[in-house]
Amino acid sequence: MKRIFLFLATNMAIMLVLSITMRILGVEPYLNANGLDLSNLLAFAAIMGFGGAFISLAISKWSAKRSVGAQVITEPSNSEEFWLVQTVERQARIAGIKMPEVAIYDSPDVNAFATGMTKNSALIAVSTGLLRGMTREEAEAVLGHEVSHAANGDMVTMALIQGVVNTFVMFFSRVIGYVVDKVVFKTERGTGPAFFVTMIIAEMVLGILASIIVMWFSRRREFIADTGGADLAGKQNMINALKRLGSLHPAPLPEKMAAFGIAGGGASGLKRLFMTHPPIEERIAALEARSVAVRS
Repeated sequence: MKRIFLFLATNMAIMLVLSITMRILGVEPYLNANGLDLSNLLAFAAIMGFGGAFISLAISKWSAKRSVGAQVITEPSNSEEFWLVQTVERQARIAGIKMPEVAIYDSPDVNAFATGMTKNSALIAVSTGLLRGMTREEAEAVLGHEVSHAANGDMVTMALIQGVVNTFVMFFSRVIGYVVDKVVFKTERGTGPAFFVTMIIAEMVLGILASIIVMWFSRRREFIADTGGADLAGKQNMINALKRLGSLHPAPLPEKMAAFGIAGGGASGLKRLFMTHPPIEERIAALEARSVAVRS
């Protein structure tokens, strides 16, 4: 889940910085003497929205490495690293993608993640806790899950979805800011401070609401990646890996980790809307309900 949390957090930060910078520089082509030019505003929001999403995507691999201290394996130094690289190489070949970078990061948490700007320039990273806490068969299934994320181009698709929601967030936050400034604060010429303040508040609130859409997409992609992991490493191995994750993390992971790896905790009520991963039990049930292709 961690890749998702970092992508969303980076995207929101970039969008906020871009908004403030454009305001300070006075680059507001959607404002004229007659008020808001909605056509220009929509074009501006689309450029900024998709730009922010793809900047986040472009630096996702770099950010992920720095956030967990992942060390890329350039030359395997022991049997464990050799097995890890060999397994990812075989799965990537079956999935039809170029060999991803393979990295290990030091953490007691049992986790792994995949990220990267394209499916052919991906990074697959696993924690030392996962390598110590899982059997080879279970770890292989987790790697298959992450390779499937890369092969499915999930991060690129997420960037496109994020670009769409960014566009609407920027568009409506400025409309709200303009209406509040003109109707509530009665600003007659240009825009007053109320426009800027309201716009920033609306952007943050709408951004949080828009993340529900992205989180829903993320949960659906996890089911698909589980299926991919089952196809690459065996259905029972994928189920066993998920069961192991459930037993090792009976409570949700800390929030920083809870949105970047393979494991995900349960939630109920409104909190469920912001889950990046479905509950482990639902993922296992989905796998048990389907037939899996014969392992290559």
